[in-house]
Amino acid sequence: MCRNIKTLFNFEPAVTEAEIRAASIQFVRKVSGFTKPSKANEVAFLEAVDQIAAITGNFLNSLETNAPPKNREEEATRARLRASQRF
Repeated sequence: MCRNIKTLFNFEPAVTEAEIRAASIQFVRKVSGFTKPSKANEVAFLEAVDQIAAITGNFLNSLETNAPPKNREEEATRARLRASQRF
């Protein structure tokens, strides 16, 4: 799995469309192997990003949980701490 794709569900504040699109771009890059598609593949690449972003948004909106939302700043701090211990 691509390490740049972050968990988007159950956060406060809620996920934004920009975050969903960024994750969709990372997914399409990983699947296609293209960091930046050629002109010949650009339309297909962007269409895939749009479709995956829409599906992801619908999916996240349909999920339910009883767990309290996680705080973005606390989670980011924990992630930085884990990264500093790893590297």
